[in-house]
Amino acid sequence: MKFRILLILVLSSFVVSGQTVEARLAVKKGKQLLLLQQLDELDTEIESLKFEQIQEDLRSVGLPAGEQIWHSAMVLSYAEEYEQARWVAHIIRPEVSDGRGARTNDFREDPLVSTGSAVEADYFLKYLQADSTYKYDGFGWDRGHLAPSADFRWSEKALSESYFYSNMSPQLDDFNREGWAELEGLLRGYVDRSGRQLYVVTGGVLKEDLAVVERGVNKVSIPEQYYKVVLDLEARKAIAFLMPNEKLRYPIEHYAVSVDAVEELTGLDFFNLVDGQEQLEAEADTKYWIPAVAAGDVDPIYAPSLPRGHFNTVQAKLYMGQGKKVTVVGKVVSSRYSQAGNLWFNLDKHYPNAIFSVMIRKEDLINFSGNPKEDLIGQVIAVKGSVWKLGQEPAMTIDKETAISIFESSGSM
Repeated sequence: MKFRILLILVLSSFVVSGQTVEARLAVKKGKQLLLLQQLDELDTEIESLKFEQIQEDLRSVGLPAGEQIWHSAMVLSYAEEYEQARWVAHIIRPEVSDGRGARTNDFREDPLVSTGSAVEADYFLKYLQADSTYKYDGFGWDRGHLAPSADFRWSEKALSESYFYSNMSPQLDDFNREGWAELEGLLRGYVDRSGRQLYVVTGGVLKEDLAVVERGVNKVSIPEQYYKVVLDLEARKAIAFLMPNEKLRYPIEHYAVSVDAVEELTGLDFFNLVDGQEQLEAEADTKYWIPAVAAGDVDPIYAPSLPRGHFNTVQAKLYMGQGKKVTVVGKVVSSRYSQAGNLWFNLDKHYPNAIFSVMIRKEDLINFSGNPKEDLIGQVIAVKGSVWKLGQEPAMTIDKETAISIFESSGSM
């Protein structure tokens, strides 16, 4: 009997003890949930303060004329007659490098555009199928972001708002996904390297008689050119880029212009509250903004300046694999020997970002006088031969000195 009573007491203590642990766990869990809630509220408050700072900073540098529509981290002026923004201003913040936000693809009408923004049916139609999937009927244009979503990946809210149709413009896919995307990445890379924020204003060059997306419900205009105007206020540096709405043939620096040039073309006045605006907006210092140019890369020679039958390093791509002998002109920016002993020259762009390469095989080096590896560095040369494909870029092999010459022309540089 005593043993049974003792057993009951022991078991009871375990139950009481178990209840106590469960209660403690419940209290601990409640505290954790409360702490998470407080952290979420703190994150929301911090994000709200960031939005306020962005809006204050954008106002402080001066925005172009037009009715302003403010979202959390960007402001735009909507051009109803073209069914897109005349300009969109935003800031690329340093925390974009650590942002983890992914594409939301939640394209939608902008509720703040009083006249109504463009909509999905301006770019494509979709039909619900019997199997609950959609069939898409596209109109041939990408929904090109003006302020890119990736610039807002530090904030889910700001990123999502970048998908308003007021921030879209019809772009050719080869332009939107290649050259335009490269420019966007270049600016984020600048912020990552410098640790300073950039002020960016973007838009299509809107003018009368532009083509429109004929099948779209609102007949959205199709800009022939797009611009980005960029300011590093702390460094007192500015630059702009003006690009055609087509597959870009030239490297990014070819499209760099002064802010003044974009103002003259669009009639807009950018950064008009910044001291020393005139001096800043007259610059187009590609060496400062583009690492490849700072490393010695040059823009391919302007094709119309070349003599008949001569082509620049971009045009050389048109002759890849044709077996036709052509003359290609460019500046030797680097040279190197391969492990096999062949001598390689890169024209206009350094390896590994070369856009045109010239090779002299090891066994043919005896046909060249002096030291071609050193003698040709920095020279503008003309090389004649057949163009072949090296990866995705053009290259040429020459085996004798007469196939190469120093190019002398007042229009070559």
